[in-house]
Amino acid sequence: MHEARMRVRFCETDALGHVNNTSYFIYLEDARVQFFEALGYCMSSGDWPFILARATCDFRGQAYFNEHLIIKTSVMKIGKKSFTVHHEITEQESGRLIAEGEAVIVTYNFKTEETEEMPDHLVEQLKNYAARINI
Repeated sequence: MHEARMRVRFCETDALGHVNNTSYFIYLEDARVQFFEALGYCMSSGDWPFILARATCDFRGQAYFNEHLIIKTSVMKIGKKSFTVHHEITEQESGRLIAEGEAVIVTYNFKTEETEEMPDHLVEQLKNYAARINI
């Protein structure tokens, strides 16, 4: 499991005083970028091999300005050309569940605009972050 930590900024809240629903997708994206960096992939590279195929978020609670959040990312499924990650967002101090999300990431060649099979070394790396896995 990979952990990312973030602090809620004022601009991420709305008129109701809580984090706006669109901000959670930004948190999840940031957590995925940190996850990819832990795997050794840098988004500034011209050889970026991933494309996001699907992203979901289920809102379980509310977060507020200046709260510190922990986003845990684990691999749920590994296929031949894609993998699925699960995200869990909790408030750091209380541990209360704020949101859960999933993302399907596909290995993709941007030059040929085609999906590609994942290399064996990536599959092995992903297994290190596995929670409940279906291979």
